[in-house]
Amino acid sequence: MRADFADYLRQWLGFSETRVTAKTFECYREIVEKQIIPTLGHIKLHKLHLTQIQETYSLWLRQGRRNGKGGLSAQTIVHHHRLLHKAMGQAVKWQLIARNVMDAVEPPTVEKREMRALDESEVAALLEAANGSRLSAPVYVAAVTGMRRGELVGLKWADVDFDSGQLAVRRSVEQTRGGVRCKTPKSRKARTIQLSTHAFDVLKKHRTAQGRVKLAMGPAYEAHDLVFPREDGSIWEPELFGKAFAALVKRAGLGHLRLHDLRHSCASILLKAGVNAKVVSERLGHSTIAITLDLYSHILPGLQHEASSKIESSIEDAIRSRRRRAGG
Repeated sequence: MRADFADYLRQWLGFSETRVTAKTFECYREIVEKQIIPTLGHIKLHKLHLTQIQETYSLWLRQGRRNGKGGLSAQTIVHHHRLLHKAMGQAVKWQLIARNVMDAVEPPTVEKREMRALDESEVAALLEAANGSRLSAPVYVAAVTGMRRGELVGLKWADVDFDSGQLAVRRSVEQTRGGVRCKTPKSRKARTIQLSTHAFDVLKKHRTAQGRVKLAMGPAYEAHDLVFPREDGSIWEPELFGKAFAALVKRAGLGHLRLHDLRHSCASILLKAGVNAKVVSERLGHSTIAITLDLYSHILPGLQHEASSKIESSIEDAIRSRRRRAGG
């Protein structure tokens, strides 16, 4: 007797648990157990048809919330769609089905949300609001490096090389229901970021202040070598760090702003300043330059215009120079 889809999905979850991060697996399990199995779990795996999945998407859009108050967003259903595609792809590899029915399923269209990116003046206002607080140094580092929240709170002093002027992003902290844990960065590899002299001055002052706190607390201080820990030296949980940042943004009067938007701000400012997209991609830790170009394509038209003006100006200068030499 062939397995119900519910049985297969639970088997796939067991297979996936050691192949993704704890946070990702937590999301997988919640989607499978609370959304997919209640609607599609009773169908036999080999009999699952694209119309059943398509109808389920329509149902979720109308009334997919578990509290009964409306439907799921198109973006949420796209996340479910990706999971289903991955799960069914594994079923093909295991030769449980002949083809991946998800190849023919159309997810709902997601309206692309415009990202928030601060300009230099707004970044300066944010840094001024943070001045004198525990967020002063981490927000500055976030603004000039584009580091992710988990990477900031996972940064250790051993990763900071004051002689070479570089810091290494070797880990990221993720938060699950079971607590916090360290993992490799999102691109699955470490990266090195060059910092300016001023950035290192900020870090040196921060380390001195941290040393005074450590001395005052004595044995109560948890020495984990973290650059941006909580007051007692322990890991600053990403969610609590995010709440502290939200309070800072409110004080600065900058409207709705996530810490991740500082990452967008860093990339936007660098690209507008003419920094090569490959360099920006490496600084942000994108796995490919294509991701950088796709995310910040809205900036490129202006840069293309500037590039056009520069090449034409350079050629015109060369023509005039040749004519002057010929005339002289």
